[in-house]
Amino acid sequence: MIPAAFDYEVAESVAHAVELLGSRDDAKLLAGGHSLLPLLKLRVVRPSLLVDVGRLTELSYVHDDGDTLTIGALTRHHDLATDALVAQEAPLLAAAAAQIGDPQVRHRGTIGGSVAHGDPASDLPACLLALDAEMLVVGAGTERFVPAADFFKDVFTTAVGAHEMLTAIRVRKHGGSGTAYVKFSRRAQDWATVGVAVVLENGGGAIALANMGPTPLRARTAEAALAEGAVAAGEGAAAETSPPSDVAASAEFRKHLARVLTKRAVEQAQAG
Repeated sequence: MIPAAFDYEVAESVAHAVELLGSRDDAKLLAGGHSLLPLLKLRVVRPSLLVDVGRLTELSYVHDDGDTLTIGALTRHHDLATDALVAQEAPLLAAAAAQIGDPQVRHRGTIGGSVAHGDPASDLPACLLALDAEMLVVGAGTERFVPAADFFKDVFTTAVGAHEMLTAIRVRKHGGSGTAYVKFSRRAQDWATVGVAVVLENGGGAIALANMGPTPLRARTAEAALAEGAVAAGEGAAAETSPPSDVAASAEFRKHLARVLTKRAVEQAQAG
C-alpha cells in the first residue's frame, strides 16, 4: 500500500528534532525506517509530519564510561554486532544484534528505533531488560534516564513522550558473565516467535523474554529457579506470562517455546 500524505523535515540536531516534534501532535521520528515504514504503508499510523533524524551521525557511537557502556540511539545493528568493545564488554547485545533480520535490516535499522518502537517481539529490548539498562530521553529543555523496567509500557508504547526523543542507552558491562540470546523464528528474517535473554552472575542471574506479553518480560519464576539448574529454570519460564496467539504461533505453543528456549539459553550461558 501507499502511505497517507505527510510533511517531511530533516533534523539538524537533537534540539531541532525535538522542536519539530513539538510542532505537531502526531509527528513521528524516522531513523532506519524498518519499524515505521511498514506501519506507514499499512496506514496503521498516519503522521502529518515525519522528522528524519537519520543524518544525526553524532548519535551513532559506543562509549566506554568505566563500569558502563553508552550507546547512541542511531547505532546500527550491524555496528552493534561487530564492534570490538561491545563484543568484549556487552556480549549479550552483540549476540542479539547479529540475529536481527537480515544484512539489509542490520545495516539500516538502529538500536534506538527498535527500542523506542516498543514491539514486544523485538530482540534488543528483552536484552536491555535483562541487563537493567537505562534509556536517555530528551525533551525541550529536559533530560532523564528511564530504567528499562519502567520504559516499556504496552504494545508499541514506551515512556518516550510525544515531544521527546530517545538519544542513548546506558548498559552495565557484563563481559565476565555468562550470557546467551536464543530465539525461535519461522524464517531467519522474521520477528522472534519467542526470544530468551540470559545473564548469569553471582550464583543467580536475569532472564528476559521477547513476545511473551505486551512488553518484554522478566521471567522472575525462572530466575528464582536458576540455582537448581537449567531444567528448573526452563520449567518456570512461562509463569506469569500472557503470550499472544497469531499466525506465527498459539499462546500455548509460545509457552512451550519459552520453557524449551530458556533451558537452552541457560545451558549456553553456563557453557560460556
